[in-house]
Amino acid sequence: MEERSLRITGADKTFFNKITKTLTKILIPTKIGINGMLISIKRNNVMKTFENYINNEEYDNEELEKKYDTAYEAYLGSLDKYVMDSIYKKVKNNTASEFEKNALSKYYEVTSLKESEYIEYKHRKQKYLIELDYEGIKVEGKEKIIDRYNKFYLAKMDSLYKAILKNYSIKVADNTNSYDATKEWIYTKIFYTLEDYIQNILSLKIETNANENVKEVVAEYEKYESYTVGKLDTRDNIEKNMVLLGISRKLFTHSLPLVVAEQCYEKLLKDARILVQDTKMAGKRERAYSMLINLMEDYNIKLLSTKVYWDSPKKRDEYKAFWNRYQQITKLKETDFIEYIKQKEILFIKNDMQKLQEGKTDYSKILKYYKRKLIDYGVMKQIRNSYQSKGKYIKVKEVA
Repeated sequence: MEERSLRITGADKTFFNKITKTLTKILIPTKIGINGMLISIKRNNVMKTFENYINNEEYDNEELEKKYDTAYEAYLGSLDKYVMDSIYKKVKNNTASEFEKNALSKYYEVTSLKESEYIEYKHRKQKYLIELDYEGIKVEGKEKIIDRYNKFYLAKMDSLYKAILKNYSIKVADNTNSYDATKEWIYTKIFYTLEDYIQNILSLKIETNANENVKEVVAEYEKYESYTVGKLDTRDNIEKNMVLLGISRKLFTHSLPLVVAEQCYEKLLKDARILVQDTKMAGKRERAYSMLINLMEDYNIKLLSTKVYWDSPKKRDEYKAFWNRYQQITKLKETDFIEYIKQKEILFIKNDMQKLQEGKTDYSKILKYYKRKLIDYGVMKQIRNSYQSKGKYIKVKEVA
């Protein structure tokens, strides 16, 4: 009897487990429906308070901002609850779609930042939750809701991206941490965030004519789009990041200040020089070199020409002399375009050579390449490589 009782109990346990799992699967859609309704209510409330905050000048703006912030927190809370109550349970019970699986994976990716990078986590979690809801709204396809939501979405996304970039800027400027001294990973995050913004936010602004200010970056956005087709090599990626930095100078001047943008440009210049000196095939090396010259022009003309504060008067005077020479060369553009290109290239090469010779990094390979270019242009004379003296060969360097 005892054995039989145990067998029945075991069978009942298995049976009830199956029922529980089945009921859970049945109840999940109901839970999603409830969450969907709550999210809709919170969403409508946040849109209403947002519109009142930005449009209504008759009432106390501080009070309207407070109501908007409260509504926004409640809205985020409902979205967070949706992820844990609905998506998590569907993934756990193996009833989730690919979209839901990816959504949960991204959720954990964001929350993993909480312990080590709390500020980034705080902004990226908001960004993730709002994006998740936006995808759902687009699937429903109700144009009135989409049009109304876009205003809130674009404004909030702007502030979140700026906050994320500002956090990175602080890290780039911080020289106290030896790990962050290299800053390689932070640079990667900056370029990734800029590209993410341009793909998802700037493109939407251009599409919906949401902001007059975006008109001035449309041409650069179209240039960026050319890098979204096909597989990119190292040169393409450097060029793409150069375009991203150019756009950032117009859209994120405070979140990504000049001193940080300058370091980002220097990172790209370093990568471009290494690419030129390490490329073996002549054709590919020339294309990489052409890209490096374009990058030098962007850096010197678009960025350094706007620089107000310099580390030393010497560097400021050196750049002033460079700028004056560049202005003189620019006058050739209308009368002799080929000579203009030649003289501009010579100017950039000489300027970069001076910087590299003063630095500590070994750039002997690219310096040799630069010298060969100057010899080809007739700016440098090549003397015999060596002469014999007392039975020994003595090397002679090229001279300008």
